[in-house]
Amino acid sequence: MADFHQNGNIATLHNLRTQTGEDLTRELVSFSTTRKISLILPSLYSELEGDALPKILDELAQVPYLHRIVIGLDQADEAQYRHAREFFSVLPQNHVVIWNNSPRMKEIEARLEKLGLAPSEPGKGKNVWGCIGFLLACADSTVVAIHDCDIVTYEKDMLSRLVYPVCNPNFPYQVAKGYYARVGDGKINGRVSRMLVSPLLIALKRVIGDRDYIDFLRAFRYPLSGEFAMRTAILPDLRIPSDWGLEIGVLSEAWRNLAPKSVCQVEVADHYDHKHQILSPEDKSKGLSRMSIDICKSIFRKLAADGTVFNEEVFRTLKATYYRSALDLLEAYYNDAQMNGLIVDRHTEEMTAELFAENIMEAGQIFLDNPSETPFIPTWSRVHAADSSLMTDMLKAVAADLKDYA
Repeated sequence: MADFHQNGNIATLHNLRTQTGEDLTRELVSFSTTRKISLILPSLYSELEGDALPKILDELAQVPYLHRIVIGLDQADEAQYRHAREFFSVLPQNHVVIWNNSPRMKEIEARLEKLGLAPSEPGKGKNVWGCIGFLLACADSTVVAIHDCDIVTYEKDMLSRLVYPVCNPNFPYQVAKGYYARVGDGKINGRVSRMLVSPLLIALKRVIGDRDYIDFLRAFRYPLSGEFAMRTAILPDLRIPSDWGLEIGVLSEAWRNLAPKSVCQVEVADHYDHKHQILSPEDKSKGLSRMSIDICKSIFRKLAADGTVFNEEVFRTLKATYYRSALDLLEAYYNDAQMNGLIVDRHTEEMTAELFAENIMEAGQIFLDNPSETPFIPTWSRVHAADSSLMTDMLKAVAADLKDYA
């Protein structure tokens, strides 16, 4: 995507193919002498058994500017935690594996539950939130990056491009969001971003009118990318969603807390692919079906908090407007794919749009039935105010696990 278009809402930092990865790395090594850079890897144990993560570690092992790597390990027993420690030991950087299912970490969670501050459900959001708390307790990082552990096209330059905007002391950015083309196996991928978020935002603008928040989200070329870099100063007051709305939720927090000039998107790869979720049309508690509902709820809640009034008539109109917008975009995606020798299955894409249209109504009804529900995990500032020793005790728990289960 070698262009230089700016949308006027947030800065877009392109890859114009005029700077090498080695050049960026040299600059980041210099920046890192005064701005410590850490990386969070939220991982399921099952990802250690896949093809993507070993290659990611091979690439990360060549990164010289990282101060610390924090791996949040979910869904692992004791034997699997021990294996994960060995698996990640190929990393030469200072790194730690947080065993989220350990008895000590469960005790930390029980303290949070007693205070009414525990995450409401397990998942990536909870994992990322816990890793952020660990980094804040370490109190020695200036920049933190987050990316997934299932990226099959991963290269170390992706991380360099992601962190550069928030590491460069001459730049004003507090948050950088990665973007790329989701292409793999001869297809254009990224169905939820293409066939839900983009047409939904178009439809919302038509139905409820101009909103700064909608324009902000529409400025992002890939709003659902899991690649973020942030300055740690904003982390204590960052509200992390515990459901599938994590990426939209973090963008919403950036819009709520920061000036637009403090946020940018950066092109981190020519093409990108990772593990694909099933659509799951028969079960709305799984796969892309659940993801679409959670994303819609996140957007609806944010708009309601800013004064938008929703009712059943609005959601019915929104569903119809969304579906028309989705079909219009599908035509553009199909033609784009044809010109680039790629495939877009129009029948499957239309079926996907039909499911997403139903789920817009489902999400709308959930919102109307319980408009005060919030999926956000309490901020670490609030946790610290309620229990000032918990973050320190979490550090001790992780350290004790590392010692006892060596």
